[in-house]
Amino acid sequence: MKRLFLVLTFLLSFLQMRADEGMWLLMLIKRLNGVDMQKEGLHLTPEEIYAVNHSSLKDAIVSFGGFCTGEIVSPEGLIFTNHHCGYGAVAAASTPEKDYLTNGFWAKNHSEEIHSKGLYVRFLERMGDATQRINAKLNNNMTAEQREAVIQQEYKAIEKENSDNGKYTVVVKDFFNGNEFYYFVYRDYKDIRLVGVPPASLGKYGGDTDNWEWPRHTADFSIFRVYADKNGNPAEYNVGNMPLAPKHFLPVSLKGVKPGNFAMILGYPGRTNRYLTSYGVEQLIKKDYPAWVDASKAAMDVMKKYMDQDDATRLGYASQYASVANYWKNRAGTIESIIKNKTVEEKENQQKVFQRWANKPANRKVYGNVLADIKAYYQNVGDRSVERNYFIILSRNAKYLYMAYRMGQTLISYSKQDSENQQKMKPLIEKSLDQYYEHFKPEVEKDMLATLVSLYQTKVPKSVQLKTLENIDANQLPQAADASVFANKESVLAFFNHPDATIVENDPLYQLIANVVEEQNAKADATAQQNDAFAKNTRLFLDGFRKVFPKKKFYPDANSTMRLTYGQVTTLPFREDRNYFGVKNNYYTDMKGLIGKYKKGDPEFDLPQRVLDLYAQKDFGIYADKAGYMPVNFLSDNDITGGNSGSPVIDADGNLIGLAFDGNSEALSGDIVFDPKIQRTINLDIRYLLWVVDVYAGAKNIVNELKLVR
Repeated sequence: MKRLFLVLTFLLSFLQMRADEGMWLLMLIKRLNGVDMQKEGLHLTPEEIYAVNHSSLKDAIVSFGGFCTGEIVSPEGLIFTNHHCGYGAVAAASTPEKDYLTNGFWAKNHSEEIHSKGLYVRFLERMGDATQRINAKLNNNMTAEQREAVIQQEYKAIEKENSDNGKYTVVVKDFFNGNEFYYFVYRDYKDIRLVGVPPASLGKYGGDTDNWEWPRHTADFSIFRVYADKNGNPAEYNVGNMPLAPKHFLPVSLKGVKPGNFAMILGYPGRTNRYLTSYGVEQLIKKDYPAWVDASKAAMDVMKKYMDQDDATRLGYASQYASVANYWKNRAGTIESIIKNKTVEEKENQQKVFQRWANKPANRKVYGNVLADIKAYYQNVGDRSVERNYFIILSRNAKYLYMAYRMGQTLISYSKQDSENQQKMKPLIEKSLDQYYEHFKPEVEKDMLATLVSLYQTKVPKSVQLKTLENIDANQLPQAADASVFANKESVLAFFNHPDATIVENDPLYQLIANVVEEQNAKADATAQQNDAFAKNTRLFLDGFRKVFPKKKFYPDANSTMRLTYGQVTTLPFREDRNYFGVKNNYYTDMKGLIGKYKKGDPEFDLPQRVLDLYAQKDFGIYADKAGYMPVNFLSDNDITGGNSGSPVIDADGNLIGLAFDGNSEALSGDIVFDPKIQRTINLDIRYLLWVVDVYAGAKNIVNELKLVR
């Protein structure tokens, strides 16, 4: 009886899911959510959000660098995004003499804006449904290879049909674990320039201590501009390029926010796993994430040791450190949150409902053994998953390894060319070298390589270790690096004087990574059949799961495609272990709390003297709330994840009211299960952003570009 009660409770909660859960594809808004959103308070039509033949909100939203979101806020292509999204570009523009990362930067005019090398933004032109087209050529009796061949053939055809001879970037992706397919047509702009950024003491206020925590008091924003040629088309950086005249830009509201106000977020969420089984969740918290956390901390410790020694290293590794630290805290918090929120138990209740349906005679042949097979798969790959996560952190952070492999293959090819082709290749290789070695510190990298290989040898079960890494002496790796062609930029350039493929082929670092790749490929071949069967079972599970609840509106997991999430400004219960600095209604923070956290000289909670002086004078300009306080951050119940950083928070009339920048620690299991009682989005109040730009920095030229709604 108790089990039946639990299942019935799950059924009721599942079918009555709140409207603010879900990351919705824009072309489906009219069919699935248009009426619901208007009931929630939206004053716009679905066509004003997503349209192909005329401008709409989607034309003001960009994928920022492929890892964040930004929004166009002026008729001259001005972009708002998060401080941590622009962090790498700001660090790259900084030097010890001009430390914009620490001190901030504000261009007074277009000529002072700084080109951000390698940064791009992506506009969505349109999307289309290819589900029927592709599924009509697939069936469950196909082998994985046959299925993949058909899918890839259709992908290529769709890309060719929609690219307009290379004018557009076309991306086709599968959804619902391979049950549906959609394509996306984009335009990419590569001339992006830094316009303004607050000092780190505001943009990163609270540091790692406050990351993923509420209450927050962070000015998490940076400002860029997108440039185009004279015809408005994408172009490589050129001083003659012009600010882009966008199809649409967001007006900026100074009206403020209150609980119950409609809040909509458009952006590019990266990855969720809402349809993961309980077996997959258990693997995350027992195998995957503990390994990730352990290896990330080791990488952070290496970087921090050298970053504390000199400013050039601090600036050069600032972006990498911040990225690793962010995921380190996220993964650790997710483990705790999943256990606390009984996520595994909730998934088990879902699976009981599915299995009862799957056991029916009409369904048993296709779906009856799906869950059992998925469970068996996870039991078989647990240790393999530990190995994979330790290696991921090693390969991402030990630059000597990936540089030796990528550059090594290039140098071997160069050595085998005739002199004419070598002359063509050399400038391109030298350009790549500039990028690889721009912030490269050999002492950091030797330590990183030795530390992470040693950790891998110690923590990964011997039965699944790569033999290449198991048998190497980690303590000898720094000497191997010193003797390598890839030791530094100068040693690679010296190779061009006497190019010889055998030099690279016998290089200790190249041999190491080449052997690792060969071994990984062999392992992939050996486990391919098992992985293919798992992919089929996860596809069938979700196919069946949706049939169990035919009246429910399902949304696909995030996969870095544009999504919309809607809800409202809302509160969280107060916690006894937190200081709210006099705030009585827990949906916002203000400058009183900002000043309350201030600790002179503390790297996380120091503040510029000018901020202290302006607060003492209560100089809030036109940006104070009607109640008299200066707002900083606020909460909403939107459903977001990584990749949504920098996304616009938009009111019922299509005006910008904030920038999404974080989630709350209580709900770090939200990528797996959305809990409307506790899951919140932490947003930068647009009024605080404008106060920093206008009153603190005096960059009125930026504010003058905006369309302010009072």
